[in-house]
Amino acid sequence: MKSYRRITVKIGSNVLTRADGTLDITRLSALVDQICTLRNEGIEVILISSGAVACGRSELRNMPLSQLDNVDARQLFSAVGQVKLINRYYDLFRDYGIQVGQVLTMKESFATRRHYLNQRNCMMVMLRNGIIPIVNENDTVSVTELMFTDNDELSGLVAAMLDCDALIILSNIDGIYNGDPKEPGAEVIRRVDSEVDLTNYIRTERSGFGRGGMVTKYRIARKVADEGIAVIIANGKKDNILTDIVLGEEETVCTEFAPASVPASSLKRWIAHSEGFAKGAIKLDKRAVEAINSDHAISILPIGVTAVVGEFEKDDLIKVLDSEDNIVAIGRSSYSADEARAAAGKRNLRPIIHYDYLYVE
Repeated sequence: MKSYRRITVKIGSNVLTRADGTLDITRLSALVDQICTLRNEGIEVILISSGAVACGRSELRNMPLSQLDNVDARQLFSAVGQVKLINRYYDLFRDYGIQVGQVLTMKESFATRRHYLNQRNCMMVMLRNGIIPIVNENDTVSVTELMFTDNDELSGLVAAMLDCDALIILSNIDGIYNGDPKEPGAEVIRRVDSEVDLTNYIRTERSGFGRGGMVTKYRIARKVADEGIAVIIANGKKDNILTDIVLGEEETVCTEFAPASVPASSLKRWIAHSEGFAKGAIKLDKRAVEAINSDHAISILPIGVTAVVGEFEKDDLIKVLDSEDNIVAIGRSSYSADEARAAAGKRNLRPIIHYDYLYVE
């Protein structure tokens, strides 16, 4: 039995939909039953639920629709499907006397610290009052370049934002395999420690109804685990999967990423997930890169900076690059771009990025 006090559960589209694209009410109901069991054990649950677009697609499949491009179709299906999906959740949880609240968000809502904290406060208020937040991307207004990769990315952000003990990602596969799952002899990798690299085992196919795949799940799982949160990838179509993972006495078949022993601060967790919002970059020499990758807490000083890329203001998030333009860190700059250019390579100046505002990749 796990000793979790708060978890984020992400349910993928392939878990909630049948082969014909319709909503699998039986599976949805079973997962709600399990979440309520966890609640009765004193565990707070935040639910990240895919399925709105699939719901809308199935709801409108017999209607004559004018020609739609990908963005139009996603907006239409999401607008119709989100109503259907949240109503199902509302009715199912109400049978247990539990209230739910809908939180629709967008990637750009995480771009500034103020918006990030506003969202955190909203969901913390819900949790303190016994209400389960049901979170999804607002596909009705999101456009391609501002979308999350998929709800795996969103779930990682939410788990980090709310200081969860674990993130459980439910897909239609048991976990990450050490070979092709369709081939004999392939087995699920049960535990992944921080020094283990599974890149060679990851298949690149995307899921049938979702936007992402195992590549995204692995990337998010690694980042979230490095921040001190356990991550579990499991098969949401298996009966009692949630209660078996959290409350079961026997080991469940799944892939678990062990959390870092020292959790990252709330601020660093926000920075870790904000690479897409960086306004510019600084390049470091080899010695400076080695220093920030060491086991010591190191701030980035101007003397190690070889170049400043783009324009940014003081307190903007910026990327930290090595000499080959690989991203080695993300941080909040204490300088504007012009100030950083003037200070680059000089000694005895204040840090460009203080360690407290630096997340090393």
